[in-house]
Amino acid sequence: MFYLLQTDTIQKAVTAAAATIPEKISMLSLLEKGGWIMYPLYFLLVAAIFVFVERLLAINKASKIEPNFMNIIRDNIITGNVQAARNLAKNTDSPVARMIDKGIQRIGKPLDAIEKSMENVGRLEMYTMEKNLSILSLISGIAPMFGFLGTIIGMVQLFYGIASTGEYTLNTIAGGIYTKMITSATGLIIGLIAYVGYNFLSTQIDKTANKMEVASSEFIDILQEPTR
Repeated sequence: MFYLLQTDTIQKAVTAAAATIPEKISMLSLLEKGGWIMYPLYFLLVAAIFVFVERLLAINKASKIEPNFMNIIRDNIITGNVQAARNLAKNTDSPVARMIDKGIQRIGKPLDAIEKSMENVGRLEMYTMEKNLSILSLISGIAPMFGFLGTIIGMVQLFYGIASTGEYTLNTIAGGIYTKMITSATGLIIGLIAYVGYNFLSTQIDKTANKMEVASSEFIDILQEPTR
């Protein structure tokens, strides 16, 4: 008899312990609890990823230049073969080459005029590389705001329901709060992704701009060398 009572007590304890174990929930189910405000956040996430990938590919393409490009340009100009230098620059698809091509077209004019023409091309190339980059900056700012908005709306709905029914428990409040905080967490994560992506791409653009400045300076030096 004592053994049966002890077994029954153990089974009840195990059942009670199992009841206290929190139910596991998948990430997808958790995100679904965020409500309709999650859809704008999903859109912002997709937009941020699309812009980042598109700009990364474009910037990587723009930053590529043959190591011997300027050496070949220099040799052609020094030997008086300006047309060969022009053909090389014209057939090379990169901001550096387009800037050098503009400088070659202005050979014979004052150095200040040549340098200014190349700077104008450089500014246009910079604008092209920075195109749509502001979208990432915008997403990094508004995604957390959307998340906070979703949390505030959810909290208002939660406490309005409590005030209307007059029924509330600690579990009800805690459960309502954690589901409403999902939008804030999602918005912050998306904003962080966009912010990191924006700064990474800005760094890559700065590196390309530095290559353009070095090439421009080297080209001006080439024009001041005596021809053979």
